[in-house]
Amino acid sequence: MSCLASCCAASTCGLCSSVASGISKKSARLAYCGLFGLSLVVSWILREVAAPLLEKLPWINTSTHTKAWFQQQAVLRVSLGNCLFFAILALIMIGVKDQNDKRDSWHHGGWIAKMVIWLLLVILMFFLPNVVITVYGTLSKFGAGLFLLVQVIILLDFTHSWNDAWVEKDEQKWYIALLAVSVGCYLAAFVFSGILFMWFNPSGHDCGLNIFFIVMTMVLAFAFGIIALHPAVNGSLLPASVISIYCAYVCFTGLSSEPRDYVCNGLHNKSSAVSTSTLILGMLTTVLSVLYSALRAGSSTTFLSPPSSPKSGGKKPLLEGEDVEEGKEKEKEARPVSYSYSFFHLIFALASMYSAMLLSGWTSSSDSSVLVDVGWTSVWVRICTEWVTAALYVWTLVAPTIIPDREFF
Repeated sequence: MSCLASCCAASTCGLCSSVASGISKKSARLAYCGLFGLSLVVSWILREVAAPLLEKLPWINTSTHTKAWFQQQAVLRVSLGNCLFFAILALIMIGVKDQNDKRDSWHHGGWIAKMVIWLLLVILMFFLPNVVITVYGTLSKFGAGLFLLVQVIILLDFTHSWNDAWVEKDEQKWYIALLAVSVGCYLAAFVFSGILFMWFNPSGHDCGLNIFFIVMTMVLAFAFGIIALHPAVNGSLLPASVISIYCAYVCFTGLSSEPRDYVCNGLHNKSSAVSTSTLILGMLTTVLSVLYSALRAGSSTTFLSPPSSPKSGGKKPLLEGEDVEEGKEKEKEARPVSYSYSFFHLIFALASMYSAMLLSGWTSSSDSSVLVDVGWTSVWVRICTEWVTAALYVWTLVAPTIIPDREFF
């Protein structure tokens, strides 16, 4: 048995070594995403199987707790280890401006050491007292809110970049495509809002709160188009339509997170429990959203690139004309980094907090150990995210008229 264990350990180490050695500079960001995805898988597995094991640990099982509480502990402890890993990297990478910095190689290499450190951090979190995890759970609610805010900013950046890319082509077919996509998104947003009325406003019940959320979503979508097309605002219909359908989606996720026994939640009232397939689909969507947001944040060129980066959009050239020959040598010696390493890792740290909140139901006191991301806390977080999205988008439209000397997107 010991021989078999030694062979398995050696094979595992060999696999990790081969994977780590195959990670290049270009694939480093994908490797970080893979490591983050691994933390989500571990959190999900431990959420399902670790409760009986945690009950046997005296420093965790200090009083009578439900199964759901032990599941939250497993998720939060894995999340804390993952968050600390990326937070430490974010602190180490502060001030990295060119690739000659020794920390640039730390960011792209040393993967065997990184994997070992990540694993040790996750394991050590299960030896911490409950009070530390409670504090982290509280802080994670704020960190998750920050991640949602960053996600909104990334979405706004994407919609404006998409619109500008098609407008710059200055061809009729691209203008027609812009109009078609905009109209399609607006139709989808209003049709989806109508469906929400049927799902979350059952007949015979007073569902004023749900009606308010849905009507507000439709009003915001209409306001986006009016403001964007106003002569004083140099806007476009495409970003307004994309933000409209996103707000409708966020409204749906908020309403679907209402407690299962709430009479106005038609989806949960139609079945006694949420099926396993629905949970898997919802979690898969969450994982893809978190990974995309983190990867997009690290490659954005508007607010993540350092001032010395060629992607930062600065107007000042990197080299002055009178120092060309000397500049060529300097260019070989010091090449600016293409994105902020520190902010890249910070995004992953915040995403760790956000994923923990999803898997733990925003650390609600519900006894349900089946549902993911269900409870009034989740509802209000999503609805507030929708309203913040609307406010930020409107600000990007009206800000240039209020502060004409500054550039917005």
